[in-house]
Amino acid sequence: MADPVLDAGADDVERAAEAALRPRRLAEFVGQEVVRDQLSLVLDAARARQAPPDHVLLAGPPGLGKTTLAMIIAAEVGGALRLTSGPAIQHAGDLAAILSSLQDRDILFIDEIHRLARPAEEMLYLAMEDYRVDVVVGKGPGATSIPLTLPPFTVVGATTRAGLLPAPLRDRFGFTGHLEYYQPAELEQVLRRSAGLLGVRLDDDAAAELASRSRGTPRIANRLLRRVQDFAEVRGTGALDLAAAHGALDVFEVDRLGLDRLDRAVLRALCTRFGGGPVGLTTLAVTVGEEPETVETVAEPFLVREGLIVRSPRGRVATPAAYDHLGLARPEAGTLFG
Repeated sequence: MADPVLDAGADDVERAAEAALRPRRLAEFVGQEVVRDQLSLVLDAARARQAPPDHVLLAGPPGLGKTTLAMIIAAEVGGALRLTSGPAIQHAGDLAAILSSLQDRDILFIDEIHRLARPAEEMLYLAMEDYRVDVVVGKGPGATSIPLTLPPFTVVGATTRAGLLPAPLRDRFGFTGHLEYYQPAELEQVLRRSAGLLGVRLDDDAAAELASRSRGTPRIANRLLRRVQDFAEVRGTGALDLAAAHGALDVFEVDRLGLDRLDRAVLRALCTRFGGGPVGLTTLAVTVGEEPETVETVAEPFLVREGLIVRSPRGRVATPAAYDHLGLARPEAGTLFG
């Protein structure tokens, strides 16, 4: 059985390594040219007015740089960054405690903001619009509402599911940036920058190979780079070349499309256990031994984007490309979609 203390320590090391590779300024941020240009304009205008920037909403899949951009915004405006998440704020009092501790020009970053509890969400409306929060003291008929004025601050909200964000909350953001998946050439730039920060030399062909298997996501690219570094130091020659890249990718079961163990398990179950589908999300998740939310948020978006599965009104369905990728014979014509 795994030691939870050791596991927690490994997670801390992994997070520290990720943090060390984050860009500190907008000029260092690779990719997302449209969002970067728009955000630069918002920040320059705020500095010219000597005022905090408008509230910012960043939407997009995990790993594309939403947290990094929040840190950059704080660094660019010279404010402190306060980090929290929607699931962590279950009561209005939780949010009131955070808001009451903010200082002038602070940046409040709320990850997964679409998961805020409704009472906290309503309190946030007032705080974002009027820089004020009403703190309720006491209970029942004797309860008293005390208005508390807040210093000017900026909320940076991040969401992976923008469609779940209530319209009243979405409308209070002055700028919304939609982050897109990265192209392989952009990921190669990310990898070369990260290799420089790690103090290692990454061969061009190895960078191209890692970029092609990183699912358009810088976070995944940086993690694969560190695994290649591990492989090169322990089982290779020490050089981060194509041979080391292939060796590490084989050990960690990342195939030529960037699919990992979970992705292939979902595809194989869909193709072999359910005849290509359609099959419901919960049934599919139970079959591969994962939670439905994990399958839906971690594996499914990439499989859909690569054209390996489709969502139908009756459930998930494998495409002919899924059978080809797994090396399985396609079902007879007319049977694939059940």
